[in-house]
Amino acid sequence: MDKGQKFYITTPIYYVNARPHIGHAYTTLVCDAIARRKRMLGIDTFFLTGTDEHGVHVERSATAAQTPPQKWVDKVSAEFRGLFDKMGISYDDFIRTTEPRHKLGAQELWKRIQEKGFIYKGTYTGQYCVFDELYVDSVGPGAPCPECGRPTETVSEENYYFKLSAFADKLLAHYQQNPEFIRPETRRNEVIAFLKTGLRDLSISRSTFKWGIAVPGDPRHVMYVWLDALSNYCTAVGFGAKEEDEQKKFQHFWPADVHMIGKEIIRFHCVYWPAFLMAADLPLPKSIVAHGWLLFEESKMSKSRGNIVRAETVIDVLGNDALRYFLLREIVFGQDGSFSFDALVQRYNSDLANDLGNLSSRTLTMINRYFNGSVPYPSPTVARKATDDVIKEQALTVIQEFTQLFDDFQFSRALETAWSLVGAVNKYLVDEEPWIVAEKEGEENKARLATILYTAAEALRIVTALAYPVLPESASKIWNQLGLGEISKFNLAELKWGQLPLGGKLGKVEPVFPRADKTSIERMQQMEQERAAQAASTASSTATASSPAPAGEGARPGQPASQSAHGPADAAPAAKAAPAIDGKISIDDFLKVELRVGQVKVAEKVKGADKLLRLEVDIGTEVRQLVAGIALAYKPEDLIGRKVVIVANLQPRKLRGLESNGMIVAASVGEDGKPVLASFLEDVPIGAKLK
Repeated sequence: MDKGQKFYITTPIYYVNARPHIGHAYTTLVCDAIARRKRMLGIDTFFLTGTDEHGVHVERSATAAQTPPQKWVDKVSAEFRGLFDKMGISYDDFIRTTEPRHKLGAQELWKRIQEKGFIYKGTYTGQYCVFDELYVDSVGPGAPCPECGRPTETVSEENYYFKLSAFADKLLAHYQQNPEFIRPETRRNEVIAFLKTGLRDLSISRSTFKWGIAVPGDPRHVMYVWLDALSNYCTAVGFGAKEEDEQKKFQHFWPADVHMIGKEIIRFHCVYWPAFLMAADLPLPKSIVAHGWLLFEESKMSKSRGNIVRAETVIDVLGNDALRYFLLREIVFGQDGSFSFDALVQRYNSDLANDLGNLSSRTLTMINRYFNGSVPYPSPTVARKATDDVIKEQALTVIQEFTQLFDDFQFSRALETAWSLVGAVNKYLVDEEPWIVAEKEGEENKARLATILYTAAEALRIVTALAYPVLPESASKIWNQLGLGEISKFNLAELKWGQLPLGGKLGKVEPVFPRADKTSIERMQQMEQERAAQAASTASSTATASSPAPAGEGARPGQPASQSAHGPADAAPAAKAAPAIDGKISIDDFLKVELRVGQVKVAEKVKGADKLLRLEVDIGTEVRQLVAGIALAYKPEDLIGRKVVIVANLQPRKLRGLESNGMIVAASVGEDGKPVLASFLEDVPIGAKLK
């Protein structure tokens, strides 16, 4: 491996507000596929992932769960690492922001920025979004956060500020001089538009909580979580370390070649992060690449909708490679993509079982049968046809096109190109009928059979080599069946036609992609239902003891649960409900309804609607906006401070232009259906779950 040529790729570090889900899997496996390909090309590759573990949201979550913050983050971080290990992710390092090495590096970054004169002390009074860990200057008290829509809190505290406003022109110049810095172009245009509205100095410390990295020289303050979290990309490769080998590591790998992120956190990576680095006089990453959202059956995944999908569910039923292939083939990278179990099984059966699996199985089985398991010698002259050379030329074209597309992050088109060769070879076998040729006597027919099967096997080898970064487990099996040993050691830069060793012995030929039947979908749905029930039971026990763990969709700016970083995975897609008997529902149906105790903080009439009130209800870990049709029964001022029951996992809907995120539970009394709110005789904690 050429140690002079390096490649450093990172996922966002994932926020530990809840279990990992398929959105985290998507970002991570994209990076894994890129890293595997770079290694096969002989490039010294470093692949980083990890967890973001500080902030007021974590502190509150741990308090609600009656757990020390370190124990809380240890548990959730271990779940992320466990998932990535189960997925076979080939990361080189897993950084945690609670590690001493990270704390030292983050503080070193602060010191360098401060020494350059870009940090000063001031006082902030205004709105703060707890879930996004974000100061919001453009909204009034209680108004929703413009990033995530949740109500903000009014805070007043002494802070350190970063002179972000000093970097607007420098950032714009960098974008113009380096068009590949932000990808795709649509995201680049968004960032430029944001920058042109003007930059204000950024508060980069908090003094009202302690779960964070202490500001150097002023331990009353902790560092702003985004400055803390973003610095992981440097600290993981040795920035701030005293050891000489770690310092050399930083010099070798920094700057990062690719930061892979979800589109909702692009501002923080493309504005704040490069500004921090400029201020510290450190090189900027070469490229920040943002992918789209992962939707479940066309709807954004969220806990409140109950449509979170766990990667483990797919892995347990269809295997790692089925998930990897589907996400990279089905989703056009950079755009929003849709996930469904139906589409997953259809793509698996069509592309993997029927196409690649069938090509591998019948080609290698015929070599076993007709040539005693040895790769046959194709005749250079006897009984050759133009169709043989067509496959060869298409394979060479596919190698070139696949390389260009994959390196340009066009994974779906790259795989489509590779599978065009699979389809062509399958058709070639049907047209040439080697099983018929094998029945004919004579040396010419034997030579023809050898040419057909060698052509098919060589094309299979080329597709397998190209597909390995996406299908590491399956490609390794096919490579071994071809008798070629360890595929990860193959030099992909030298891939060309004619490298399959003549006379080489095949390995044991076995099916690689068993076809998935209709029960696969039902099993995955059932697994999600069971895991959701188990998670709900765990959350319920926590809620009855104190306040519930966070039920919000995310814990960093605009991060939906479907995304690469931050977001809960406690809920599941709707499974088929058991049939009702005499109008009764099953316990599984009941468990889908999440009822929580809330306290009304704000109540006001909705303009132009006689029956509607706009409410802000505190459910322990967040304040929800609800629109309720109770204005004829209750005066707004009489509701302030009242404890109510809300359905917390209804899909949001808009009423009179206002989003209602939940429903208040009330009885309908009398002929006119007057609403009477459900209430309690005893004192019940805010956020407790009804069960």
